[in-house]
Amino acid sequence: MLILRVAVALPLRRYFDYLPKVGLNREQFKIGVRLKVPFGPRTMLGILIEIVDQASVEEHRLKPIIDVLDSEPLFSALDLKLLCWVSHYYHHPIGDVLSTALPSKLRKGEKAKLKGEKRWQLTELGAKKAIEGLSKQAKRQIQILELLQQHPTGLSSAEIQQQLGNCQPAIKALQKKACLQAYDCYIPPTVTDKVEAPFALQARQQQAVTAILSSLDKFQCFLLDGVTGSGKTEVYLHIVAKVIELGLQALILVPEIGLTPQLLGRFQRRFQQPIAALHSGLSDQERLTAWMMAKQGKASIVIGTRSAVFVPLQSAGVFIVDEEHDISFKQQEGLRYSARDIAIKRAHQHNIPIILGSATPSLESMHNANKQKYQYLHLPKRAGNAKPPEIELLDMKQHPMKNGFSTALLKTIAQHLGRDEQVLLFLNRRGYAPRLICRECGWLADCPQCDAHMTLHHQLRKLSCHHCGFEQKIPRTCPQCESLQLVMLGQGTERIEETLTKLFPNNNVARIDRDTTRKKGVFEQQLKDIHANKIQLLIGTQMLAKGHHFPNVTLVGILDADQGLLGVDFRSAERLAQLILQVAGRAGREQKIGKVLIQTYYAYHSFWDSLLYQGYHRFCELALEERQQAQFPPFAVQALLRAESTEQPFPMDFLNQARYLAEQYAIAGIEYLGPVPSPMERRGGWYRAQLLVQAKERRTLHQLLAHWIIALEKMKKYKVRWSIDIDPLEMF
Repeated sequence: MLILRVAVALPLRRYFDYLPKVGLNREQFKIGVRLKVPFGPRTMLGILIEIVDQASVEEHRLKPIIDVLDSEPLFSALDLKLLCWVSHYYHHPIGDVLSTALPSKLRKGEKAKLKGEKRWQLTELGAKKAIEGLSKQAKRQIQILELLQQHPTGLSSAEIQQQLGNCQPAIKALQKKACLQAYDCYIPPTVTDKVEAPFALQARQQQAVTAILSSLDKFQCFLLDGVTGSGKTEVYLHIVAKVIELGLQALILVPEIGLTPQLLGRFQRRFQQPIAALHSGLSDQERLTAWMMAKQGKASIVIGTRSAVFVPLQSAGVFIVDEEHDISFKQQEGLRYSARDIAIKRAHQHNIPIILGSATPSLESMHNANKQKYQYLHLPKRAGNAKPPEIELLDMKQHPMKNGFSTALLKTIAQHLGRDEQVLLFLNRRGYAPRLICRECGWLADCPQCDAHMTLHHQLRKLSCHHCGFEQKIPRTCPQCESLQLVMLGQGTERIEETLTKLFPNNNVARIDRDTTRKKGVFEQQLKDIHANKIQLLIGTQMLAKGHHFPNVTLVGILDADQGLLGVDFRSAERLAQLILQVAGRAGREQKIGKVLIQTYYAYHSFWDSLLYQGYHRFCELALEERQQAQFPPFAVQALLRAESTEQPFPMDFLNQARYLAEQYAIAGIEYLGPVPSPMERRGGWYRAQLLVQAKERRTLHQLLAHWIIALEKMKKYKVRWSIDIDPLEMF
């Protein structure tokens, strides 16, 4: 008996067996196609995983499928192998994994095809009428028939209109007479006529390119550690050029949507090749088009954010993960996967090289390079004649402060603006002020749904919680004592923008954060204005911190560098170091020497000594020594069990029972930390707690999880939502 084993798009950790629909041929059942299947009272979408001759349940319980949606598989055997590994490694239901890997339109059952341009073509009757002619009253219809007779492959309505003028009524009339037929024709995206010549490589860049090109026919993970402005992108471009020459495809992953247009532009200027872009800023149709272009091999280059790691490729040649250290590569909801780690696994399966590029590599990657699991490539100097920026600490205890600025920083800003140079100011806190407080009674504007204060947004006249999204109008009086003495405490990017506008009225100021770039195209336009020197003062959050090349920015001011120093996560110092160096790297990227001023209240902290005076590599050495002593990653592997409920005691009760169950397996080498309430225990109206599970060996941890998760799913009496996060990057 022919049994179809299907992964249904549901959060269930199993496959389901179905019978073929009567009347369908066996050839239609190809592994990797989508099936429409009955599931209880509903109709669901599933992926055919396997064809077997024996069902996992009694045969009388099997139902036939409803339909086969694809003539060809959406996933190759290698794609399915990868997705099954993802399901196993992250202990996530396979149906949900497969659904995550599909564009939205394909999850909804739409056809897997490239949407083409609607074109008109003569039918047999139309070709006959073009010769015999129509009635004399149908002159426009005759003109259309004669025109299409000269174009057997058809013309679009726009092309017909260009030659004959408005003739939509005549086209409809001919269609009704069965003289015309419409069909979709895929039109490849236009590519640039002018190709930018490659830049001459420096010695270290050439060494990196040579090493990577020597491994194009085998798996090798390269860590490309290049200081900001060292020309890592030029290395990527040279590698991709060779890959395209071999008729293969390149997949490039970037952490942020804001970096996609910039990198896309670099590749478009260099190659006369269709490029597929995949990120959250696209419409569903645009994502499907890019996905299909990659799958069918019509796009030689695929550039995308995190989810692009799943896009099927016809002939993979190289994978590149730019800014590999960035936390944005880790999905924090649903399937909690690391796109960087999946890309490495996928490159291994395809037997191709992968490049991890960064000016501030993660400690995990540095550790793997030290162990020679990754081949280490170093670019220690900036490209061309550009020099590294001068970095100076400003001790805010020693300098008078005004509205978030020290007098020394304001003086330096004025000097650089006076030389017609641009200044970038970094503050990773959007809004106007992070606190609204009553001077009379001490009332604070707290979020009613979270253990957090609400941020004041002055231009929008609202208080907003940046954790759950709750919003309310700014009160005129204190809700507690009705005093008018409401005071805004602290600085946000909006307030900094206001201060700069007042202090430097003759210079244009641009604020770049999530509030100002919500509308499509705004961010791209701001970047164009910066490059055109229409803006002299830039104030922004992390959106400006990495990857951007601003040739005329010579001064970077970091307004509050102490947030990371006081973090509770063991990765806080690493992330602060990466952020500081990434932001500093925006200064002096061409001929003019750059300067970086960092405002801090802890100028004599050991962190600054190791990072600024001994360098990032020395910082990594010291940080790895600390991690080894504490037995934290990369010297251990972790899984974080989170639980949340609308009732406070349930998460802790659930996790206490979960820990008890885990300890019953008596697996040696497992350490349990917790359970404890999350540092922000209440968020969005839900009370949260967590249990950290740690082991020295990955195999040991997964041995526990394989049994433990099944037991957790049977714990129905606790009214909680729970999730398991493998290799967590955000502990709190």
